[in-house]
Amino acid sequence: METSELRSHLLAGQAIPALPLALDAHRNWSPPHQRAVLRYYMDAGVGGIAVGVHSTQFEIREPHHALFGPLLSFASAEIDSWLDGSRPFVKIAGLCGDTTQACGEAVLARQCGYHAGLLSLAALKHATLDELVAHCRAVSEVLPIIGFYLQPAVGGRVLPYEFWRKFAEIPNVVAIKMAPFNRYQTFDVIRAVVEAGRDDIALYTGNDDNIAVDLLTPWEIGCKRRFIVGGLLGQFGVWTKRAVELLEEIKAVRKQENIPAAWLSRNAAWTDANAAVFDAANGYAGVICGIHEVLRRQGIFATDLCLNPHEKLSPGQAEELDRVCAAYPWLLDDDFVKANLARWLI
Repeated sequence: METSELRSHLLAGQAIPALPLALDAHRNWSPPHQRAVLRYYMDAGVGGIAVGVHSTQFEIREPHHALFGPLLSFASAEIDSWLDGSRPFVKIAGLCGDTTQACGEAVLARQCGYHAGLLSLAALKHATLDELVAHCRAVSEVLPIIGFYLQPAVGGRVLPYEFWRKFAEIPNVVAIKMAPFNRYQTFDVIRAVVEAGRDDIALYTGNDDNIAVDLLTPWEIGCKRRFIVGGLLGQFGVWTKRAVELLEEIKAVRKQENIPAAWLSRNAAWTDANAAVFDAANGYAGVICGIHEVLRRQGIFATDLCLNPHEKLSPGQAEELDRVCAAYPWLLDDDFVKANLARWLI
């Protein structure tokens, strides 16, 4: 996919899940279940997949696991095989670490056929703003980049308007994922992109706590109106068929002069469901396990285990998942999964 095609695809607005890591009962990587979840996402109609990101567990980079490269390669090959070029699809690799590490990961991602890198700045907590921008620019020279505003609660840092304004001037930025879980900081990013005149940078929500409102809001800055066109979300990693359908509904509603009030209720429900999946009540301690547990209940995953044995569902989290599933059946895609699971697990 050429950069111009990549930009057009992202600007059209896609549902992009963050790929979770499939493990067996011994905490070993399970390729059959990894293949199943990839096929699930693709058949659900997503416009891309992000691999090696927070939901995939940063521990995959640790030498004793050494799963980053194998997982990038595996996912890329499976995407190519399953879709066989039938439609546009963006492969996004998570990139992290200092400049040497991030550039090295970008090289590997490019070799594996990835189109863009989602660039985490979590490892650069003490860098100056100019150092951060120089880091981003260096990585962008290897691979087109997607900016990432990660909330501090799970390892990010506060990134002011001044940073995003300079970041938006980097030529090879194709999108920004905003996930600070904060209204003020989300607006900082949008304003920076608009004031930089970068109509070619796609805006994506990563605010799993406010998905529908982010996507429905016409963000007006001066005489310019921009929409957050799609989502690159951990929440899109569960009940994915419905997430794709809801995004398409939102894109249609955005064309209307008045937004139906029912969407405010839907937004609240989605937030409530996300609170259970992400374990917001316990500071996101069970966030990755919550994603795994939903997939396990559907039969896509064999377990809800993480590489870190200390990461597990929080007390009461399973019951919260029971509650939201009963409260919001319109968010679920269990019938779709049941009808296709056998061929995904082949």
